[in-house]
Amino acid sequence: QVQLVESGGGLVQAGGSLRLSCAASGRTFSIYNMGWFRQAPGKEREFVAAITWTGGRTAYADSAKGRFTISRDNAKNTVYLQMNRLEPEDTAVYYCATDTYGYGLYLTEDTCDYWGQGTQVTVSS
Repeated sequence: QVQLVESGGGLVQAGGSLRLSCAASGRTFSIYNMGWFRQAPGKEREFVAAITWTGGRTAYADSAKGRFTISRDNAKNTVYLQMNRLEPEDTAVYYCATDTYGYGLYLTEDTCDYWGQGTQVTVSS
């Protein structure tokens, strides 16, 4: 009932920046929390950042603190992930996900009921 379309991935040199976007459609009024996960080849999918839809409260993984910023534009039904000072270890497929039940900001695969298709981020050394 919620559709998520991601964009903004690409190839960037170490130290550079990218901004990911996730546009939501459908029953967007049901979204409580929205955020990002990432998964590198051979690695577990891990939480990156999340934001509450109405209040704008945020949560970050330790790997993202100080470098990544999550924000949202409610008029556009879009959440952004600004990624600065990128490192090769940030290379992964980044997924947008939503929690429509209000489980909490620290999202897990079990609490997210809708997912985007993923966008590839590659950071070269």
